[in-house]
Amino acid sequence: MPLPKINTPTYELTVPSTGKKIKYRPFLVREEKILIMAMETENMKDITNSIVQILSDCILTENVKVESLATFDIEYLFLNVRARSVGETVDVNVTCPDDNETQVEMTIDIDSIKIQKTRGHKNIIKLDDNLSMKLRYPSIDQFVESNFETAEVLSNVGQSLSMITSCIDMIYNEEETWEAADFSKKELDEFIEQMNTKQFKQIEKFFTTMPKLSHTIAVKNPNTGVESEVVLEGLAAFFS
Repeated sequence: MPLPKINTPTYELTVPSTGKKIKYRPFLVREEKILIMAMETENMKDITNSIVQILSDCILTENVKVESLATFDIEYLFLNVRARSVGETVDVNVTCPDDNETQVEMTIDIDSIKIQKTRGHKNIIKLDDNLSMKLRYPSIDQFVESNFETAEVLSNVGQSLSMITSCIDMIYNEEETWEAADFSKKELDEFIEQMNTKQFKQIEKFFTTMPKLSHTIAVKNPNTGVESEVVLEGLAAFFS
């Protein structure tokens, strides 16, 4: 007689970027081992791949491609899967900002961690009176650099072009539409390089104001008695 199978509960949540509801299950022991092994390597690519693999296995709704989701969707989904799998709270080490040295361990309720949206944020960039560009959010290709290494991607011109061109959805006017998928990276780079500073700043604003996983906590320095607020952003902040 074979051993009985253990029933796995299912949960539902809303994908932040699309507003669509999906069903998911907690990750299992075998999947937790994948994550632990990846984190032990401290290799960001390995960690990223393990998160994508776990999410792909745990999302039960059909036709959800994890690789195509926005970066902040991946953060939010993984944090919620983890909450239902490991525990409803996460322990983080917070550096007190008054001396930028003392660390305090704090426990955060995962359900209180939300995607924060900036008022006025938009993905349509009006380049001139006739031409506009639609941008999409960075996906898994930028997951490592924008989350675990918290790099200021837009501070480097080369990185800026690479980020922007990979996020162009389409360019259009009243008469015609140019789908980014129909053009090479070189052609898209050359299009971006034609822009003036004001136009480029609008695109940068899209990236700096896009939704992000964020949580503000109050921390008291045990050495100085000073109370401060600390903002934790990105998935890496909740794995310190």
